[in-house]
Amino acid sequence: MIAIHSKRVILPQGTTEAFVLVEDGIIKDIVTSLPPNHGYELIKMGNKVLMPGVIDPHIHINEPGRTDWEGFDTATKAAIAGGLTTLVDMPLNSAPVTTTVAAFEEKLAATKGKLHTNVGFWGGIIPGNTNEIEGLIAKGILGFKAFLTHSGIDDFPNATEEDLRKAMPIIAKHNLPLLVHCELTDDELRATGDNRSYQNYLSSRPKEWEDVAIAMMIRLCEEFNCRIHIVHLSSANSIEQLIKAKEKGLPITVESAQHYLYFNAEDIKDGQTQFKCAPPIRKKENNDQLWQALKEGVIDLVATDHSPSTPTLKELESGNFMKAWGGIASLQLALPVLWTKAREKGFSFDYIAKWLCENPAKLIGKSTTKGKIAIGYDADLIVVDTESPFVVTENMLHHKHKTTPYLNETLYGIVEQTYLSGEKVYDNGTFTQLNKGRIMIQ
Repeated sequence: MIAIHSKRVILPQGTTEAFVLVEDGIIKDIVTSLPPNHGYELIKMGNKVLMPGVIDPHIHINEPGRTDWEGFDTATKAAIAGGLTTLVDMPLNSAPVTTTVAAFEEKLAATKGKLHTNVGFWGGIIPGNTNEIEGLIAKGILGFKAFLTHSGIDDFPNATEEDLRKAMPIIAKHNLPLLVHCELTDDELRATGDNRSYQNYLSSRPKEWEDVAIAMMIRLCEEFNCRIHIVHLSSANSIEQLIKAKEKGLPITVESAQHYLYFNAEDIKDGQTQFKCAPPIRKKENNDQLWQALKEGVIDLVATDHSPSTPTLKELESGNFMKAWGGIASLQLALPVLWTKAREKGFSFDYIAKWLCENPAKLIGKSTTKGKIAIGYDADLIVVDTESPFVVTENMLHHKHKTTPYLNETLYGIVEQTYLSGEKVYDNGTFTQLNKGRIMIQ
């Protein structure tokens, strides 16, 4: 039994001074003072923030099959070092991809002895796997992911509207979310020119691809009443249609990613392929509109889309944007990257808990047990120094590969401690306990 005291405990109703009492891995009570002879081990955190653990519903762990890119061991160590107490693994880029029950069982077997934080799983929707959906749901998949354009790997082909029409009634019946990478590509729009030019790459994936795809998903959402989640929104041109969809009461949610909110296209130099992702990082005017949509609740949450690869695949030497793997490694930095920009823009830290904890918990179906400091909730907690800056170095990162556009950036929001079910697993740079993560099923 522990009692954690902080002058800045983030509760659903706001930040306050409190003692959070934890028993058997659950938040037993939240009180303003401790009675005599209380029997709790008292942990004093002073003015440091005590908040729910971060939930990142958009992570590519890549195991089994591409463990040289990442893997459960390294990804979940990076997670607890960054205060992420729950991850949800995407159905690619592992091999096999998680589009069948057999593949999911293989993935579950690969987690043995390697889970240092809690991990759930999305299944994949690809052409021809409709008959696997019910089985994956029975096994505990939290929802499904589909691409409307090439995913980057040939064993996860994009779903067509026809494929989605087969899948959505089944997913809707179980009230699970369908996560969609929204780009409908037109090969004629692909730019030609200098492959090292970031502007050339940006032009090759125009906003219109996103906007048309999102329009299609809004239409299908309304037709099938299937929960739709738009992943990594980068086009501010789609904000207006998403506002209208939400005003209609459609079950549609939206995420953006830290890199769209932190970086701007104007600042990316030619050849800097560590910045390549899809959709691409867009210009400042666009990204300022994303911040406004986040403030207004049009964008519900922020997720890293941690999509690492080997440095060779990032084409760092050639600087060839058109050949480089499209993905940004950033899992461990989810909180400080977002907080650094948010504090610049005048947001209070309470917003971080909403964007990184409370709303992601709703998406993954865990809003009654995770994402809040509240009585009866899991004691997945983190302690954060919100005011001290630090510089990102390779040595501090626990991702398998250190290739990230955040190297040498000065960030705020040092995660000092991480607790899983009330047990301290990370303390000021030291892993105090490993293998405390659990598999999450719906």
